[in-house]
Amino acid sequence: MLFLHRPSVFWPTPGFLVYWLIAPVRVNAAFGVFNLPWLVSLLGLIFAPWTALMYAIVFPLNGFDWIWLGFGIAADIFSYVGSYHNRKQVPYYPETAP
Repeated sequence: MLFLHRPSVFWPTPGFLVYWLIAPVRVNAAFGVFNLPWLVSLLGLIFAPWTALMYAIVFPLNGFDWIWLGFGIAADIFSYVGSYHNRKQVPYYPETAP
């Protein structure tokens, strides 16, 4: 139920997985440039899903594609910051951390 309150945190993950099913060769080529592509794609999917999705979509990065990647990074940062600021809306959230 927590994911229903913050859809920006939840929706890029299924979007990335659907894109991976639609264009697996493109996603594998995008993450294949890393030493451990399965690990990088998994970590991107868990911790930075918007950035991983943008990177897979605009893979041969040249020119203005870096701006799209920057939008993905910004979306991940805004998701984390928004979740941090909305944490007190969770019922029974402690006022001060022990």
